[in-house]
Amino acid sequence: MTITISNLQPIIAILAGVLILIVPRLLNYIVAVYLILVGLIGLGVFRGLS
Repeated sequence: MTITISNLQPIIAILAGVLILIVPRLLNYIVAVYLILVGLIGLGVFRGLS
């Protein structure tokens, strides 16, 4: 099975949701990191790595 970004997004969302339920203070950091990563992926920054 090939792992792509479309496969990783639901897994990342589930992990982030569980972490937010366990430690609500992490919400700001999780959202910030997620938005930065989605922005970088959208700009194609990680295309050269694969």
